[in-house]
Amino acid sequence: MSNWEVHAVKYAERNERVRGDSFIIDDNHDAPHAMDYYIWVLRRAGRVIVVDTGYDEAEATARGRPIILPPQLALKPLGIDPATVSDVIVTHLHYDHAGGLHLFPNAHLHMQAAEMTYATGPCMCHDHLRAPFSAGHVCEAVKRVYTGKMTFYEGDGEIAEGITVHCIGGHSRGLQCVRVRTAAGWLVLASDAAHYFENVYAGKPFPIVVDMQNMLDGFTRLNALASSPELIVPGHDPMVRALYPSDVAPHIFRLDHGPNRDPRAEVTPQS
Repeated sequence: MSNWEVHAVKYAERNERVRGDSFIIDDNHDAPHAMDYYIWVLRRAGRVIVVDTGYDEAEATARGRPIILPPQLALKPLGIDPATVSDVIVTHLHYDHAGGLHLFPNAHLHMQAAEMTYATGPCMCHDHLRAPFSAGHVCEAVKRVYTGKMTFYEGDGEIAEGITVHCIGGHSRGLQCVRVRTAAGWLVLASDAAHYFENVYAGKPFPIVVDMQNMLDGFTRLNALASSPELIVPGHDPMVRALYPSDVAPHIFRLDHGPNRDPRAEVTPQS
């Protein structure tokens, strides 16, 4: 049983945010707090599995959130053409994670059934819950169902030997994390189960939430799934770029050998 390579590919950033945008409970709520946007790539013996797709230039314009590199260009240094990718794990259907589904037209999608139910159900009648979704992205996922290119999971599931998914919920009803066997041990791509290291290590919930208990329980689950707590990789933390070496290109970071120091040392305890 061989291990997987894991790469984090940064394609966008938002630097005008403050800590109040990232943590419900925070004394220093108006201090600057940047956010990075990533796509993740898993590779082994010629097989490529992409985790999430980012969002494209049309979505960037619509939301006023510019991207640094369109996903197809961001992936190019890894030798990946999105049109040839066979499998995409969709952690959830928010615009910044599923906004590039159409760029992967031949990919089979792997998603929690709860996420499709949530994104197409009565919760979307509420503006606040609907805001992180875009109808076109959800419709693209529905089209994959009708073309036989979708596998749904109910909780835990295996994508391939050494790769499993686990429903966390909280931020979105069917949000799933991805557990990957690497040279460093079982690494967990938290996606938005923990936007930042501080969310999971200090137990601070993120403000966009549909189920607070699921979000808080999810922090415990992430720790249980990883071989060690430092092998949890959050979905949007710029600190990833300081903890992991760049690889192939300046915007691509190699995760599977573990961080260069324990990220818990960087986190302020909950007040």
